[in-house]
Amino acid sequence: MKILILGAGKMGSFFTDLLSFDHEVAVYDIDPKKLRFMYNTQRFTSMEEIGEFNPEMVINAVSLKYTLDVFRQVMPYLSKDRCILSDISSVKTGFKDFYEESGFRYVSTHPMFGPTFANLGKLTQENAIIINEGDFMGRCFFKELYTRLGLNICEYTFDEHDRTMAYSLSIPFISTFAFAAVMKHQDAPGTTFKRHEKIARGVLSEDDTLLREILFNPYTKGQVEQIRAEMKELIAIIDTKDEERMQRFLTKIRENIK
Repeated sequence: MKILILGAGKMGSFFTDLLSFDHEVAVYDIDPKKLRFMYNTQRFTSMEEIGEFNPEMVINAVSLKYTLDVFRQVMPYLSKDRCILSDISSVKTGFKDFYEESGFRYVSTHPMFGPTFANLGKLTQENAIIINEGDFMGRCFFKELYTRLGLNICEYTFDEHDRTMAYSLSIPFISTFAFAAVMKHQDAPGTTFKRHEKIARGVLSEDDTLLREILFNPYTKGQVEQIRAEMKELIAIIDTKDEERMQRFLTKIRENIK
């Protein structure tokens, strides 16, 4: 298959390495410096080159903020009869309407293994989501690819995906932000502090656009409000030094992580 990857960042490079030995792959990026070390692939910096390549699938790996805009830029150079559009975005708000209005076949997935923490050479403990709407053959392609990597695959609708992300991404991100917001340098940090600090450094090394868009997920606000309610409860327990109430709180949260 002829596959075009949009964006030569971390995930774009990952997919290039993953696919280039089994498919004819090309990578497009507006910054030619990012293409310097791409191996076993064609390297494009113009739309005309994309048109000549005539891909059968486009994998959009640019930052979430620019995903739909880049699709709009490249679509005039693609064949609707031949090409499947695909994205790997962490938030899917507005994507279903875009795809259906585009007239292209499409497949949308979300590999849940950002390069910050995951070992990209060993992904058997990681997950991937395939949106169960769109082109059947496109879904089969990614299901086979993710299965080969040993990923645990879940299938959701676009809406179910964003609801799930509001829980599984927004909550840990918000908790990390809260820790980092009050963090001070420690000369002799404890083990738990050091673990939280490592997580905070990893999360905050992510692209600001990614962090912002995950928190701007329309379902994130409800999760933040739930955290605020639990913190309000904890503050009240601390204020009153109510041991029984504290025990009930600890029992409840231990049940949540079983």
